Amino acid sequence: MEQLINLVVQRTGISPTQAQQAVQTVFGYLRDKLPGPLATQVENAIGAQQGGKGMMGQSQQSLGDLGGMTRPQ
Repeated sequence: MEQLINLVVQRTGISPTQAQQAVQTVFGYLRDKLPGPLATQVENAIGAQQGGKGMMGQSQQSLGDLGGMTRPQ
């Protein structure tokens, strides 16, 4: 996931925190809209699964609730 965040920072010029929020938002949207197995493949492709928590849980834990973006665990 870190590589994707860095890519967004480089290509857009936004801060790492903003890039992380953008990646979280897009990934959360995709996870909600895609069938379960496909969402899992997307997680695996971007390295979102770390320590069994997944990207959203880890990012929310480190950044806190970002304006209501928190998903129930």
